[in-house]
Amino acid sequence: MILGIKARTLVSLGLANVARVAAYRLGLKTGLSRVRSLSAEAATGPFFGDSGRCEEGLPPSMAWRNEAHYFGSRTIPLNYTPPNWFLNPYTGKSLEPGGRDWWQIADFNPEVGDVKVIWEPSRFDWLLAAAERAVTGDEAAMAQMEAWLQDWCNRNPPYKGPNWKCGQEASIRVMHLAMAALVLGTDQAPTDGLQQLVEAHLRRIEPTIQYAIGQDNNHGTSEAAALFIGGSWLAAVGHPQGSRWARTGRRLLENRLDRLVADDGSFSQHSLTYHRLLLDTLSMAEAWRLRRGLEPFSKSARKKMEKAALWLHAMIDESSGDGPNLGANDGARLLPLTDSGYRDFRPTLQTAMALFAGKRAIASSGSWDLPLAWLGLSLPDEVASPPASVQYDDGGYAVMRNGTALAMLRYPRFRFRPSQADALHVDLWVAGHNVLRDAGTYSYNVDSGTLDRFAGVWGHNTIAFDGRDQMPRLGRFLFGAWLSARRVSFDAANNTASAAYSDWRGATHERSVELAARSLKVADRISGKFNSAILRWRLAPGNWSIDGDSVTNGSERLSISSQADIVRFALVEGEESLFYLARSPVSVLEVEVRAPGLITSEYGWS
Repeated sequence: MILGIKARTLVSLGLANVARVAAYRLGLKTGLSRVRSLSAEAATGPFFGDSGRCEEGLPPSMAWRNEAHYFGSRTIPLNYTPPNWFLNPYTGKSLEPGGRDWWQIADFNPEVGDVKVIWEPSRFDWLLAAAERAVTGDEAAMAQMEAWLQDWCNRNPPYKGPNWKCGQEASIRVMHLAMAALVLGTDQAPTDGLQQLVEAHLRRIEPTIQYAIGQDNNHGTSEAAALFIGGSWLAAVGHPQGSRWARTGRRLLENRLDRLVADDGSFSQHSLTYHRLLLDTLSMAEAWRLRRGLEPFSKSARKKMEKAALWLHAMIDESSGDGPNLGANDGARLLPLTDSGYRDFRPTLQTAMALFAGKRAIASSGSWDLPLAWLGLSLPDEVASPPASVQYDDGGYAVMRNGTALAMLRYPRFRFRPSQADALHVDLWVAGHNVLRDAGTYSYNVDSGTLDRFAGVWGHNTIAFDGRDQMPRLGRFLFGAWLSARRVSFDAANNTASAAYSDWRGATHERSVELAARSLKVADRISGKFNSAILRWRLAPGNWSIDGDSVTNGSERLSISSQADIVRFALVEGEESLFYLARSPVSVLEVEVRAPGLITSEYGWS
């Protein structure tokens, strides 16, 4: 059975994509890949000339002055020195400095831990913060930029060491170099050192971009955007390869938008934070295009950009800036031009809506306006209509709004590989608080049990049959036997939605959701082949206790009724991860039955 599931999964991934990935790996192994023959000298500063911009009215970011920031949740003191580019501060261990070619380094090193921690300072978020401080009169900020960039170049010679391993990481550096130049007002005259640094990165990105395309995710959009931005930058100063890189980047970015963003704006990665990463990437490409006076992107690409911005608008709680902890969350916040929190999506939303829809998402003024100002772009006068109840059937989302409440039903529409087993998960927000929650991700580099507790069915508000996952896990980032929703309905006027699926073992779950002004009612009908079914509700932190057929924290109550006998009704301790590599305890209600029937849950608040 597993062999058949694997074969069908390969077909679902797309045989062309499978071939791209196989060719990439074969090329690295045999030496046929061009990337193995790349060489370049380490770039030498100065990297940025004197800033031609002076800002007195914009508050600069204070991040990265004297501490490193990791995934929006942890800081490490630096004592005004550059970061250790190879240190994992979570484990205290380091990878070797840039000696070996990047392609000789293993993807996962259990001794050092998650390589994403190594990569984080090398994304150059600190460059954006220092550029803001430099144009507001902080003389030390420009010296910091030059010193840290030179230290990075010296310790990460081209194509050597872990920080050259990922084409997307190289792409993020290119985009951040360009955005820093926009903030400083030096983009029109890049120094020789900066040109050398950008060129080395584009030469790293180009030979492996087909591998990025084969992932059908943010790798392709990021790398295409970097080629477009960096290529057009170099073309403007007469680099012989610049125009070709720019054309390739533009073509691939439009291609990726056509394929990965559905007509309703849903993105291939089924994730709120990856949707933000997409929009930040597109916003940087568009901001660069506007400031440089380049030709607009195609009409169809611009439409997809607008739809993607509207999708995020529908998902976000405006009062907090947060939204459902939906799908994979790797800690990315790609355009950190403000000191607002990691889980505040409003800066991305305001920027994307202004650039792609020509409207403000948020009428009032706030830190969410700063990215446009720092990039030298204006804020539209027109304000978008407040988000209403809406269905995104291409992606598998029903969003219901009633007063201060927002509920989302997630159902399986998998044109692209799912990263989490979250079929029929329900998220509930009341007055800016997430009261029924998703577990998040925690880390990609953990044991299979931890991976499943967060990304598997156990990390979501849904039904688990017979202690198994909704789909069999075939790899760290791959499920098989992708689910398909049936009997999907949505009524925006009455705030109701429903969907059903049958899993690979023959168990069926049908869920209907109704959002009222003071309550959420969820009806789960289970049938088919199973011996045990457990309904889980992941609750907000608080003092929860069992009261008969309910749990309550004093002001809110979740009540359960069931046609089948309930054999277990228990509050257990679970975990959630709102930030990458950070986790905290939460209470989880588990309701177990061993026969088909209807289970009804009602969550009420005052």
